[in-house]
Amino acid sequence: MFTGILSESSTWPQWLIFGCYMAVILVVAFLTSRKSKSVEGFMFANKGVGGWFTAFAYGATYFSAVVFVGYAGKFGWNFGLSAIWVGIGNMLIGTLLAWLVLAKRTKAMTNTLQARTMPEFFEKRYESSHIKLVASLVIFIFLLPYSASVYQGMGYIFEAVLHIDAIWCILILAGLTAIYLFLGGYFATTITDFIQGIIMLVGVTTAVFMLLANDKMNWGEGLTALFNDPRLTLIPQTETPAGKTFLDNQMFNIIILVCLTSFGIWGLPQSVHKFYAVKDNNAIKKGVIISTLFSAVVGVGAYFMGSMVTRFVDTMPEGGADRLIPEMICNNLPSAMLGLIIVLLFSASMSTLASLSLSSASTVTVDFVKGYVKKSMPDSNMQILLRVLCLVFVAISAVLAILEIDAIVSMMSLSWGAIAGCFLGPYIYGLYSKKANKAGAYASIIASILLTFALIIGLGYYAPSVPDPTFGQAFKAGISRSPFIGVLSMVCSMIVTPLFSLIFSKKCGVSKENIDQLFPAKKEA
Repeated sequence: MFTGILSESSTWPQWLIFGCYMAVILVVAFLTSRKSKSVEGFMFANKGVGGWFTAFAYGATYFSAVVFVGYAGKFGWNFGLSAIWVGIGNMLIGTLLAWLVLAKRTKAMTNTLQARTMPEFFEKRYESSHIKLVASLVIFIFLLPYSASVYQGMGYIFEAVLHIDAIWCILILAGLTAIYLFLGGYFATTITDFIQGIIMLVGVTTAVFMLLANDKMNWGEGLTALFNDPRLTLIPQTETPAGKTFLDNQMFNIIILVCLTSFGIWGLPQSVHKFYAVKDNNAIKKGVIISTLFSAVVGVGAYFMGSMVTRFVDTMPEGGADRLIPEMICNNLPSAMLGLIIVLLFSASMSTLASLSLSSASTVTVDFVKGYVKKSMPDSNMQILLRVLCLVFVAISAVLAILEIDAIVSMMSLSWGAIAGCFLGPYIYGLYSKKANKAGAYASIIASILLTFALIIGLGYYAPSVPDPTFGQAFKAGISRSPFIGVLSMVCSMIVTPLFSLIFSKKCGVSKENIDQLFPAKKEA
């Protein structure tokens, strides 16, 4: 499938580098297993994680193989250098602004409420036990396709670089993630995220410079000729192609992608979880700077690397846009460098999968089982259930990836948009507004889910990929519009939450004791 400089006999450097990496991760898992003897330790590392570790954990969770293989490849092919705006948005909005707006307030309020998960935060903030169940179901259901998309991204890379079937990559990734998460919990993920973050920084920087130095970049033509290439402009095209709808306008699509991937992270439980576990305000101050710099190198670097794909790949590979980055790196980087790329993407994927699995397992254990099924469950049993459910979530995600449910970008966009659409309004207004109540929170979740599926079907028929589509074809076409749908869901959440909170303020208002505790009056000077 992938032709070029790489032959099967030359894969030993990649296997050697990858083998060393796996050994390091396993050692970390065993060494950190002593730090996860309690539920608090397993989920939050006893809320003592410093700024450096939290920043790297946030960044490593943010940027997985989905970004490198799916997003960077597809949008680099479609938009050229203009795709880099998505990475810049991730750095400024998804990282810098997110830390400044959310970190301190999240840490303070979750400590006050003694909330361990986002559904538990909603339950205690809005004084509604049932919202915890609804939120936990949303998280578990919609994080599964996100996890599956991460597996698929790594599978394509393994196929290209190591000449093994994607299924084996999925199994290796699932097994290694399950082992270190089962043994060490969140503390293991913070240590490995730090190691993985360093690998990601070195790998992205090296790969970008080596691709720039490649002859196919045509530096011999001179800078003027090179940057006259219309694909290398930073200014997106504003004209809609003939015969297309506004949904195919390049400028519009880039704005949508920036909003989805930058604001969407604000409402995702696996990202917010990092603010629960950070040590204190001094750690947060460090985290703001470190995380932003990390995002500048890894996030912006990933999209910049994707923007070069048209210089290295002439025609769309068999299998679609998800194969663009694998083909580019396989045919244009030396064997040892490919080993580093494998570790880079594997690192990014493992950290994301661990966070997703921990979020889902925590939600089921704390919010569903402990909250509804067996409220008297002892701490020791909760630990066991947490570990087992991490394994279950990893396994289900792997099965979905093996079945190849849909394209990487569509799966990730659907997950991000649906979860962020449900939770963005209730979470942000819950942190900052005294007037936000359970009516607004419920309305956000219900409206966002209904809007998501209505738009999938509606847009599938509005701009079908085939004339007179069947329901299945229309549904698939609608899924391909997931970024746009996700952004509309988030906008809906931010409007519906305060609106319904205001309408039902008398019936659903939060108690004065709760408000006074969460929003203490400022002391007079």
